[in-house]
Amino acid sequence: MTGEQVGGAVTWGLLGAWVAHDLEELATVPGWLRRNVPELRKRFPQVPERVWQRAESISAAEFTAAVGVMGAVVGTAAAAGRLTGGRSGFYQSALTGFGLHGVVHMAQAAAVRGYTPGSVTSPLVVLPFTLWARGRLKQAGVLRPTRPRDVVVGLGAAGAATAASHLVSRRLLGAARRRSS
Repeated sequence: MTGEQVGGAVTWGLLGAWVAHDLEELATVPGWLRRNVPELRKRFPQVPERVWQRAESISAAEFTAAVGVMGAVVGTAAAAGRLTGGRSGFYQSALTGFGLHGVVHMAQAAAVRGYTPGSVTSPLVVLPFTLWARGRLKQAGVLRPTRPRDVVVGLGAAGAATAASHLVSRRLLGAARRRSS
């Protein structure tokens, strides 16, 4: 398959796998935070209090809007991948970030010794899809090499995209509330 373009299952599949994963998060995050932050605050006192306060203040509407914003980013990355036959650096970075995101979910579940939102679909959808898609990109001869620095940058970009999606969602919801007042 060397030198060939990859198909839609590899590129648009990123969006599909992300949707499956984020449906789990949409269904569980707000309630899970409400139920678990008080205990987590006690178990992990080294975490700054502002982090716990922020976690407790995320409404279901804000979280849903943030997921929508992130969906636009992932959809754009998948489209870039499709248009370039998988060669897009943006697509490949998003794919790597998605896989790393799944590893973070599994680490969170290990740290709390139990369920955390996203920890079911991470080993069942996120990681298998990421590994499969990267394998297809490699077979096609279009996979860019991943260096340790890329992992650090990927995690940073994923964190920044998550923070930005929440910032945008808060602004959008605030603007909507001001218009309805």
